[in-house]
Amino acid sequence: MQFLVSVLDDKTNSATDDEMTAITAFNERIIADGNWVFAGGLAAPSAATVVDNRGAEAIFTDGPYLESKEYIAGLWIMEAADLDAARELVTEASKACNRRLEVRPFL
Repeated sequence: MQFLVSVLDDKTNSATDDEMTAITAFNERIIADGNWVFAGGLAAPSAATVVDNRGAEAIFTDGPYLESKEYIAGLWIMEAADLDAARELVTEASKACNRRLEVRPFL
């Protein structure tokens, strides 16, 4: 199964050198263990564009879809046998990046 792991933060690119070292070590381990699919940081919500093409013409709106103090600052897509295995990985990831994480299975 694949899981989306969202990194929740109130700023972009905020990891300290120690956090980046821990994140890199975690990433290297999950790559070696076969759990890695993809990961990356995201630009600030102010860089977002919302596209709505449900009507006669596409509407483009600058800024985030939702206003919030915290937002998705990065993500992992991980492979795990089940939700329990994914939770174990995400528990380690939360410690490594020193952030709250949300994990959700892909349908």
